[in-house]
Amino acid sequence: MKKKRAAPGNTGIAGHFEEILRELGEDPSRAGLVRTPDRAEKALRFLTSGYETKLDDLVNGALFEEGGDGMVIVRDIEFFSLCEHHLLPFYGKMHVGYLPRRKVIGLSKIPRIVDMYARRFQVQERLTQQVAETIRDVLGAAGVGVVAEARHFCMMMRGVEKQHSGALTSSMLGVFRSSRPTREEFLSLVGLRSTAF
Repeated sequence: MKKKRAAPGNTGIAGHFEEILRELGEDPSRAGLVRTPDRAEKALRFLTSGYETKLDDLVNGALFEEGGDGMVIVRDIEFFSLCEHHLLPFYGKMHVGYLPRRKVIGLSKIPRIVDMYARRFQVQERLTQQVAETIRDVLGAAGVGVVAEARHFCMMMRGVEKQHSGALTSSMLGVFRSSRPTREEFLSLVGLRSTAF
C-alpha cells in the first residue's frame, strides 16, 4: 500500500522545496529536514538578491572628477553565482580594469557591481559582459577590461565530472579592444598572459 503524503506545512518557495524533498523520496518532517525548506528559501533569496539591487542605489553618487588617465584595476574579486542551466553554483574571481575619462568610481563599488550581477541566475559569459558594460556606461570610460575565472559545479559534480577544469571569459571594450598595448598592460597587471587573448 502506497504511503499517504502529509500536506505541506509551508507556502511559497519553502512549500515548493518541501514538495521537492517528498518527490526525491525524503520525509520533510524528520528532524534534520523540518526547517530545511525555510532555510533553502532564505538562501535562494540571498543568492538571487541581485534582481532586487538597483544600480543607482548601489553607486550612490560615488563618482568623482579626476584629471588622471592611468589605468584603474580591482583584481581578484571573489564571486559566487548560480548556473541558470542546472541551478548549481559556479564561483571564481574577476579582474576589472578601466581607463577613466575624467570620472572615477569608488573602488568598493566595483565588487558591489560584480555581486549585483553574480547574485542572479547566470552564465559566466553574460556575467562578464554585464559587468564590463555597466562600468563603461556608469563612467563613460575610454575602455573597460573584465576577465572572469571560474569553476562550475555543473561540470564538477555531474556531467563530465572534471574537478580541475576552469572557464576563462573576457570582455574588452573601447581602447581595451582597439589597442593591443592597453590590453596587454591590463592582462599583465592582473597576472594573465596576453597570448591567451
